[in-house]
Amino acid sequence: MATAAPTSTSTGRGVALAVVTTTVVAGVVNTVISLVAQGLGADASALAGLQPALYIAFTLVGTAIGALGWVVIRKRAADPAALLRWLVPVVVVITLVPDLLVGLALGWGAVALALMHIVVAAVAVTAYRRFLPLA
Repeated sequence: MATAAPTSTSTGRGVALAVVTTTVVAGVVNTVISLVAQGLGADASALAGLQPALYIAFTLVGTAIGALGWVVIRKRAADPAALLRWLVPVVVVITLVPDLLVGLALGWGAVALALMHIVVAAVAVTAYRRFLPLA
């Protein structure tokens, strides 16, 4: 039995569910990462990304942008799965560049920021696959 293409309502609902789910789950995991990093001596005042208001806001905005990109690729790419298999890692690596620069300036605490990016990407892709399936 063939499945119908998602309507704008179901796509909108899928985007909302993916963004909310990712923000909540990644927010919890990133809070643990932030607390562990601070417990090990990372300075949250020097590394603003370790502050909940900032990493939760960035997670929300980044996940929304990612979900919209996922929807566009899902609708327009001849083989969305193949495209996303290389595009997602490339985007994650690009988002790590600022963390590397911060790490050069402020030390090892930026490793926590990099881990947070990886967590968000992993949770987001899982949520997108669940709520915005490619097939």
